[in-house]
Amino acid sequence: MAQVCSVCGKKPLYGSRISHAHNVTKRRFNVNLQSVRALVNGAAKRIRVCTACIRGNKIQKAA
Repeated sequence: MAQVCSVCGKKPLYGSRISHAHNVTKRRFNVNLQSVRALVNGAAKRIRVCTACIRGNKIQKAA
């Protein structure tokens, strides 16, 4: 399953893991996705949304 927010489209960022000996390997900064029931076009649907969108009230939670 893709690590993409269904509201804002935020994706993982890529960077480097650097050890004390300065060995460089690739790493991935994943998005903090939560599965929530939200109203989508008037119907309750389960979507994967990042926590920034949940805190920013960009979704309306279903009761």
